[in-house]
Amino acid sequence: MKNLTIKLSKDSRGVAAIEFALVFPVFLIVVLGILAYGIYIGATHATAQLAAESARASVAGLSNTERTSLSEAYIKAHAASYPILDPSKIIVEAAAAPAQPDEFRVAVRYDASQLPIWHFAAFLPLPSKTIERTATVKRGGY
Repeated sequence: MKNLTIKLSKDSRGVAAIEFALVFPVFLIVVLGILAYGIYIGATHATAQLAAESARASVAGLSNTERTSLSEAYIKAHAASYPILDPSKIIVEAAAAPAQPDEFRVAVRYDASQLPIWHFAAFLPLPSKTIERTATVKRGGY
């Protein structure tokens, strides 16, 4: 029996396969997490860019109504240029900032429930399915 124990302790065949079987699931979850969060951060960045650019486009308006229409028109014209976003899932709220009368606020809300990352929700902690970003610009002339 002692002779068999010495033989088994010196035999290292199959060790790599056992290590791979132990490490691979953790590695796979980390890679899928990086992929899922990369897609989500891309959608968040695109939403923030749309809000910022839409707020900048609203500066040309002379009234709040005109600023709102310029902001919404910008989003309709440019939302399709972001391949990660579905333009039909974008909601825009543009109006004068309630607390600051000399500021105009644009809020863009995106329903991210159609992103492919939600297939990984069973084993990855994922953020909210609604992405909301806001941009505010000062109105000139005061």
